Amino acid sequence: MPKLMVDDIEVEVPAGATVLQACEAAGREIPRFCYHERLSIAGNCRMCLVEQEKAPKPIASCAMPAADNMVIRTNTPKVKKAREGVMEFLLINHPLDCPICDQGGECDLQDQAMAYGRGFTRFDENKRAVTEKYMGPLIKTVMTRCIHCTRCVRFAEEVAGVEEIGALYRGENMQITSYLEAAVTSEVSGNVIDLCPVGALTAKPLAFEYRPWELKRTDGIDVMDAVGSNIVIGTRSGAVMRVTPRLNEAVNEEWISDKTRFAIDGLMARRLDTPWVRRDGKLVKASWAEAFAAVKAAVAAVPAGSIGALAGDLCAVEEMVALKDLMTGLGSPHLECRLDGGAMETADPAAYRFNTTFAGLETADVILLVGTNPRAEAALVNTRIRKAVRKGGARVFNIGPAVDLTYAVEQLGDDVALLAALPAAVVDALKGAARPVLILGTAAVRGAQGAAVLAVAKALADAHLVREGWNGYNLLHTAASRVGAMDVGFATGVPGDAKLLFLLGVDEVAPKAASVTTVYVGTHGDAGARDADIILPGAAYTEKSGTWVNMEGRVQRGLRATFPPGEAREDWTIFRALSDVLGVRLPYDSLEALRARISAEWPHLGTPGLSMFEWQAGAVAQPLTSAAIPAAVGSFYLSNPIARASRTMADCVREIVDGRPAMLEAAE
Repeated sequence: MPKLMVDDIEVEVPAGATVLQACEAAGREIPRFCYHERLSIAGNCRMCLVEQEKAPKPIASCAMPAADNMVIRTNTPKVKKAREGVMEFLLINHPLDCPICDQGGECDLQDQAMAYGRGFTRFDENKRAVTEKYMGPLIKTVMTRCIHCTRCVRFAEEVAGVEEIGALYRGENMQITSYLEAAVTSEVSGNVIDLCPVGALTAKPLAFEYRPWELKRTDGIDVMDAVGSNIVIGTRSGAVMRVTPRLNEAVNEEWISDKTRFAIDGLMARRLDTPWVRRDGKLVKASWAEAFAAVKAAVAAVPAGSIGALAGDLCAVEEMVALKDLMTGLGSPHLECRLDGGAMETADPAAYRFNTTFAGLETADVILLVGTNPRAEAALVNTRIRKAVRKGGARVFNIGPAVDLTYAVEQLGDDVALLAALPAAVVDALKGAARPVLILGTAAVRGAQGAAVLAVAKALADAHLVREGWNGYNLLHTAASRVGAMDVGFATGVPGDAKLLFLLGVDEVAPKAASVTTVYVGTHGDAGARDADIILPGAAYTEKSGTWVNMEGRVQRGLRATFPPGEAREDWTIFRALSDVLGVRLPYDSLEALRARISAEWPHLGTPGLSMFEWQAGAVAQPLTSAAIPAAVGSFYLSNPIARASRTMADCVREIVDGRPAMLEAAE
């Protein structure tokens, strides 16, 4: 490990570290535009210049490897003059339109111009102008502001794996653009907005809508997939204005998916903000008292054994436990969260978790995908697999539909029976791997063969994937609520002859039979509300404090950023109030009391963190018959009621999926 002096402070850094990293280890701030910890080194901007003893000129600290006995100075007159010169050059062609720039207030160029700039310029030539580029419905471009740091280019190539952003021409004529000026198709493309150190790339759906200092920031947990990305929710006047990533190395690093970032306009569209009751075949608005009375009448009209409850994909643990307690009070054991028909077992928690963890996935050397498209189902899991392939040389095999996953994949076919009869080369690869991984998608465990597929996968894990200190068996979920629901026992099954169903945010089920009465508790006028007999408006994930368990089994808590609209209420409070009307009063009146009840029965859910469970070996493989594996999700952009209500997501479908750019539709 090299030792060097930085401003008379001796520091020791790992082998391969740069001078910039050594300076930061010594507590020195080094300005930069092109350097980013998660991207390759470009050395474009030269803002990170420092002085090295005996060197003829300042060095770019981001590109210079740290070595023994180096003597570095970061605050000499020569360094100050060099940085002022670099900043002067950067501002020669910059439009200086900060008052109308959406990056204003969060702009690295603004901040560093104030801290390291000269304060005046010696140039009076005309500024260069660059035509705007089209990058799709999500990214707004003002390329005259671009300083050619190439962060967006490197992110698209290295992290997203979609090489659709690049540079044209050279020198002063250089321009950053998308391929053929078409929409960028990556599911994580919006992260270039955070990476851009100037206002060249900003969020198109929210252009000119807010200033960063106007927003109240609240820590939250994303529910658009089962990754559980850590996010910051920005609100103004009770409305969610933006969602940005919150650093968590173990979960989402500092990235989020485009659906997480941009589907927020669906939070207030098609919202349920008052109770509804169906009378004479038509839904009419009602008061809470009238709606509760209708629920009481419906409960009294059927035996307890004919009542069931279903939990949807976005639910927090608190409301599922409250609904479960209400059902217990009514005398019904019928609960279900596996709405896609997955054959996930409840006895072995490790059998329905992502045991390798997201961070551990980066160290895998052989990965077998079965019935999953991680790019669409969990985009940030896909970036981890890509990192394992790019940096670790991992081999990836796939059983399922052939899709572009942004890395090399050895396609075995889409027949689920291949899992029980893997080619010898795949078996040998798993045997010889130090860290073999199986990622089983929920599409593979649905249907009549679901239980058999699960048994074969567990037997494969027993034979090749689970070792001392390593568990390579993973189930990739698509629902944010699924693991938490399984943990609290919300998977006992609902009989097909149920007469009364409570639907907690359930919008992905077939139309109900006419003989079934449904009570829908949810947020949007989506499929679940369309056929419901009684509608009780609930709170979206940004409108309540809740606990979510991601597919790893990591317990995370999000805070309430704003309040539900109109007469809508937090879901657990609806069940608490309803329990009084039904005569089965729930024993908690506050969120803290409810969480204490949860902690008492499920201690691992009481404290945020990763809860690991011991693998239960001894699975017995079952025969599989030949059958094609379907896709787990129909559309990445329309996978839940919030996304389906989002105009931005509809634009993404039209322009990215259907290939109909807005500029062409306007011409038509």
